[in-house]
Amino acid sequence: MPDAVVIGSGPNGLVAANLLADAGWSVEVLEAQPEPGGAVRHDGEVAPGFVNDLFSSFYPLAAASPVLTGLRLADHGLRWAHAPHVLAHPLTDGSCAVLDRDVGTTAASLDAFAPGDGAAWDRLHAVWDRYRADILDALFTPFPPIRAGARLALRLRAGGGLRLARTLVLPVRRMGEEEFRGAGGGLLLAGNALHADLAPEAAGSGGFGWLMSMLGQTYGFPAPVGGAGALTAALVHRLRTRGGTLRCGQRVERVVVRGRRAVGVRTAGGETLAARRAVLADVSAPALYGGLVAPEHLPDQLLADLRRFQWDFATFKVDWALDGPVPWRCAEAAGAGTVHLADGLDELTRFAAQIAMRQVPDRPFTLLGQMTTTDPVRSPRGTESAWAYTHVPRDIRADAGDEGITGRWDDRERQLMADRVERQVERFAPGFRALIRARRVLAPPTLQSLDANLEGGAINGGTAAMHQQLVFRPVPGTGRPETPVAGLFLASAAAHPGGGVHGAPGANAARAALRRHRFADLTRTQRALTRRDRTGDRR
Repeated sequence: MPDAVVIGSGPNGLVAANLLADAGWSVEVLEAQPEPGGAVRHDGEVAPGFVNDLFSSFYPLAAASPVLTGLRLADHGLRWAHAPHVLAHPLTDGSCAVLDRDVGTTAASLDAFAPGDGAAWDRLHAVWDRYRADILDALFTPFPPIRAGARLALRLRAGGGLRLARTLVLPVRRMGEEEFRGAGGGLLLAGNALHADLAPEAAGSGGFGWLMSMLGQTYGFPAPVGGAGALTAALVHRLRTRGGTLRCGQRVERVVVRGRRAVGVRTAGGETLAARRAVLADVSAPALYGGLVAPEHLPDQLLADLRRFQWDFATFKVDWALDGPVPWRCAEAAGAGTVHLADGLDELTRFAAQIAMRQVPDRPFTLLGQMTTTDPVRSPRGTESAWAYTHVPRDIRADAGDEGITGRWDDRERQLMADRVERQVERFAPGFRALIRARRVLAPPTLQSLDANLEGGAINGGTAAMHQQLVFRPVPGTGRPETPVAGLFLASAAAHPGGGVHGAPGANAARAALRRHRFADLTRTQRALTRRDRTGDRR
């Protein structure tokens, strides 16, 4: 019987398992898919000699995360690769905003849009430099981040914190208008905000766009050498060297609860695996509270709140094997690992508005990854392994492109949407489609079939909007990994601080389990001493 059972081998589950093993616990990880990794995997199925990441590719939060840094994954084979530039946002007129790990290069690209905008970027970066350590400490610890939050509050109080707080809760459109004269700075911020499901007019999108931009400025958008799965392989190798066990093809269908405490799990194959101390679930909140735990073990209010849980946008992705580099009209985009494709801020707003109206966008905002540019081992010399993804509504009511896409996502609809994404790339890179050797289309149902946590193609474990963050994540009154069932901990992106590959939800869950066990041991010791003292008194 292991001390802990971890459900799911995504990065959060594997981080949790590693930290428990470090503490001397015996750990068994059960994964439903035939291979570990969740949304951190790669394969070679698009074309011979090409490596394509199935889901995520670039990991600025992993590079910044004290959780992953502390695991020393380089000792287990992990290496990072960087493109010459972090990110580019080209426009059809040939201009281009560039985010680079060198602040001067970023600033120079923004000065090309409007003189003085480089200095404005420098000011935003100076704020980040001043508060970075405390922000990251607060971000990656359980909510509320008492010690980190207190330090940050004191520093902000001394440095005009109310004004900074106002800036960070601004919609990213307004933030760009206040900070820059030209379009470039606002485009970098707004494109990064839309890595989540935050429209340019959404409250807090400015803060999220600034955070992602500054992470890129400091840490880059690194990718694991050889493919995304190299990060998973390092986590698995580390776990096994510490005695942990991983079993794939084992779908958990129920958390076993006795006496209001999680005591193990039951798999779809009928096996019951007991857990001596804890069960940690790297699964979505609806999957945990709407399926794995029987409703009679949960408070009525939690079940009622769960009906209001909001997923993030659905995702549509295309992988390519290209016979040559992408022929960008803007030369600066050729050296960027990530390229944002929308012809200005108004086009980003139009895209987000169409999704809000449950329409499939006609000009989809597209995030494109140039993986061979980033990591030359991904494809043969002179070629490019690339991908692009965009967002679509979860519940489609209409197709703004007038091609009849309904959300059935049969072969016809998948190919129509993939063609639409390619036309968007072609606007900024004429001749792109002539380079396509092979492509693979991953519609929302396909993504979910490959990772059940990506419900309906949602990739962030729930909306990043303010009403479902901090103490509201995943439902009001939570914000921590503990659940209403003793010994059961939520270890997925559904918990604070949310989506992204950084390991914080898994680490928070593992530490909560260790803390609870230490408290239980202390309580048992105190009771034993009390009984002994009473026995001695009677003598």
